[in-house]
Amino acid sequence: MKNFRRSFERFCLRNQNKGIKNLMLYICSGNAVVYLLSILAQNYTLYYLLCFDRTMILRGQVWRLFTYPLTMQAGMGGGLNILLVALVLFCYYSLGNVIERRWGTLKFNLFYLSGVVMMDIFCMFFPNCRASVSYLNMSLLLSYATMFPDATFFLYMIIPVKAWFLALVDLVLVAVGVFTSSFPANFFPIIALANYFLFFGSDVLNLLPVKWQLKLRKLFHVKGKSSGPKVVHFHVTQQSHQAKQDYNHRCTVCGRTDVTNPELEFRYCSRCKGYYCYCQDHINNHVHIE
Repeated sequence: MKNFRRSFERFCLRNQNKGIKNLMLYICSGNAVVYLLSILAQNYTLYYLLCFDRTMILRGQVWRLFTYPLTMQAGMGGGLNILLVALVLFCYYSLGNVIERRWGTLKFNLFYLSGVVMMDIFCMFFPNCRASVSYLNMSLLLSYATMFPDATFFLYMIIPVKAWFLALVDLVLVAVGVFTSSFPANFFPIIALANYFLFFGSDVLNLLPVKWQLKLRKLFHVKGKSSGPKVVHFHVTQQSHQAKQDYNHRCTVCGRTDVTNPELEFRYCSRCKGYYCYCQDHINNHVHIE
């Protein structure tokens, strides 16, 4: 599994500029257009034409499998809600834009598309469920919080809240819904957030404070077995690399070096146990090796 994830990361890095650039700009702009046209026309004809409807999809309207992400704000009404809709769409765009710049265009496209496809499959199998992007857009917040757990959001423009805390609250609310609702509706949030867990894997632990992470690692640590990569001492690593390799720095996560990518900066993590090097894209986005 680790080899597959590493190969996938390298594939995304090699093709990071492929795909639809500024994907969230198009999605949020589409939502704004659908919302404004629905308000101006005082009906929801366009909304009902684009939203997810299993019956109509089986009749041949397959575009609904991919157009329902454009309808998430159409039912909020007019008036002062226009400001709320604009704020929500701006937040989604900002989060998606940051993640895309961090990952690259291709990986972010695959991240969002995989969430849409998994919800489509689930809702086509279970007629009582209707696909929506509420949880899919929540995965944007979770992704941002995993990358930047110490970032600060201001609720109501006043109350400062750390990103990791806000993400944990969302996950707790999802868990409560899973245990209090009936099947299959209770399983839908898990499917909608599956893309987040698939793309981040064990990195989801970054949502927890460092002290909590250390306690969890000690709790599940098994003596006699190493849970992480073998630690190579500095002098051995330096000698072997100088003897066999033609580079000075190599990222532990993606494998890029200062020879293959001279434009990158490389740093060594002081919190990892050992002498581990990371590129500028992963120095703040990796699981620390204990």
